[in-house]
Amino acid sequence: MSVIRSLLIANRGEIARRVIRTCRELGIATVAVHSDADAGAPHVREADTAVRLPGDAPADTYLRGDLLTKAALVAGADAVHPGYGFLSEDPAFARAVRDAGLRWVGPPPGAMEAMASKTRAKRLLYEAGVPLLESLDPDRVTDGDLPVLIKAAAGGGGRGMRVVRDLAALPAELTSARAEAAAAFGDGEVFVEPYVEGARHVEVQVLADTHGTVWSLGTRDCSLQRRHQKVIEEAPAPGLDDELRRLLEESAVNAARAIGYEGAGTVEFLVSSAGRAYFLEMNTRLQVEHPVTEEVYGRLDLVALQLRVAEGQPLDPEPPCPRGHAVEARLYAEDPGRGWRPQAGVMRRLDVTGLRGHAVPAWRYADGPGQAGPGLRVDSGIADGDVIGVHYDPLLAKVVAWAPTRAEALRRLAHGLERARIHGPVTNRDLLVRALRHPEFEAGRMDTGFLERHLDELTGADADGIALAALAAALADASDRPATVAGRLGGWRNVPSQPQIKTYRAPDGTEHEVRYRLTRDGLLAENFPDLILLRAFPHHVALEVDGVRRQFDVSIHDDRIYVDSPLGSHTLTPVSRFPDPTARTAPGSLLAPMPGTVVRIARIAVGDHVEAGQPLLWLEAMKMEHRVVSPTDGVLTALHAAQGRQVEVGALLAVVTAQEPAQQP
Repeated sequence: MSVIRSLLIANRGEIARRVIRTCRELGIATVAVHSDADAGAPHVREADTAVRLPGDAPADTYLRGDLLTKAALVAGADAVHPGYGFLSEDPAFARAVRDAGLRWVGPPPGAMEAMASKTRAKRLLYEAGVPLLESLDPDRVTDGDLPVLIKAAAGGGGRGMRVVRDLAALPAELTSARAEAAAAFGDGEVFVEPYVEGARHVEVQVLADTHGTVWSLGTRDCSLQRRHQKVIEEAPAPGLDDELRRLLEESAVNAARAIGYEGAGTVEFLVSSAGRAYFLEMNTRLQVEHPVTEEVYGRLDLVALQLRVAEGQPLDPEPPCPRGHAVEARLYAEDPGRGWRPQAGVMRRLDVTGLRGHAVPAWRYADGPGQAGPGLRVDSGIADGDVIGVHYDPLLAKVVAWAPTRAEALRRLAHGLERARIHGPVTNRDLLVRALRHPEFEAGRMDTGFLERHLDELTGADADGIALAALAAALADASDRPATVAGRLGGWRNVPSQPQIKTYRAPDGTEHEVRYRLTRDGLLAENFPDLILLRAFPHHVALEVDGVRRQFDVSIHDDRIYVDSPLGSHTLTPVSRFPDPTARTAPGSLLAPMPGTVVRIARIAVGDHVEAGQPLLWLEAMKMEHRVVSPTDGVLTALHAAQGRQVEVGALLAVVTAQEPAQQP
């Protein structure tokens, strides 16, 4: 087959930039597509050519196969790479691309169709000898079958998935899962299977050419998940004995051969605590977590191999040998301590140990003993100043560490994330660092319930760190009126000995008051008896706390103050001494916790009685659904939301008037 000269990337963000990077190295011209919201995105700037897809919502842009195919033809591309997500596993889109005379960088449509429905895939792979969990008839589930898992047949990413532990709740959860699956995938089919408690999520990367060669590129562990979506991944999967590892890899290769697979794909398994493996699904595309496999296999470039397979080139008879260990953490714009609520806003700065944006692979920094580089790779879809919106996934970046051993890779990744400068919306960075350093995870004792089980300790506030950050923010602010002289702060009112009071609000809503004053003997700060001010400037403060020198970098963007130090990073908002009298809402008001779209409203009407915790409506933001529930027992006295309406954060959705307790006779 002829070589690919121009490639349209039918995707956005991080994966689009990832494909562009490889195309540059191979001498392939690139065509980006973009919604109106993405007009200024990095992937658009970095591509050779870009085509606008009118609109903002995915349904109007990146999910329009007809527009994508037309864009490829208009721009003169001769091939299409789907990336991951959106239409990457849609056989109809793959067929349309081929029918238009373009090359499809992915598996044949028939192979995609074989795996598109999990129920059909399970029947097919059972015949290929792949270990499976037997599906259950929803109408015949008994208490003895519990817990069970409801799954969407046509998609993944946690959509349409429910764990059911109460038999009485099964009918309602089936209805909810079907509705969510239909909205997400256009197919409401779901199935039920036993839920394996304490299981790990282990997957195998496969790569197949058009000449009959199928590679297994080892295992990955993706057990650390939230809402059935991966957060931390690593390769190889730790703690597997040779027999189990061989079973997983052979089963994955058998699955690929059974459907005539071509290109990169991933076969996913559940591994029980007893070491038994069960097939989950096959992803007929490149995975988000593919960088950990690339790092472990040295200079392997999976995107380049996808392109070569699409050109008809053969793979070598055997894959390269793996070395070392790689771990990836997904940095999300979300608040884990508040129900994983997605966040929106301007990303003022994203800098991980000096590596901005889309860095080169980690092995170029840590390629053997004696290297001084950080050994980190950052794959990001955003740049400083970009707006994080509500239309797409909240993934900001993937940070990957490679090292000769797992312990070193974990340490390197946690250190890099901890020192990162992330100035913008709230992220899951602190949770990632704490999870990577958790004793159970360090020992390789993890399962898919790890994050939920340890959520409180992974998200708890660091009271001492916040207090010091607030003090540093106050001193930096004071140093600017005027500048510091000889390590002392001037311009603190006419009487420097008077106490100074500043209050700051943390992202979780807690307020932290700072009280300090400057005397001839130095700085006195409440709650810090052994404290010495070494220097203070508007963007840098140095303190000696209990005999230990601490450095703080202070940055201000609009009304937010970002304080970074080896103790951690904190975002603070100054609190006015005079509260805003308009910032009040009626008791029982349900406000939109995030910007998003109202996708469903419960069968309720004004005047109906509702119970505390009862779901009233569902918001969709960043590809995730969020329930808005009644805060109390009472009566629905107002309903302002409407299905399909977009709302901003803080918008009034409904009002529930609390029910008065019954009077005792």
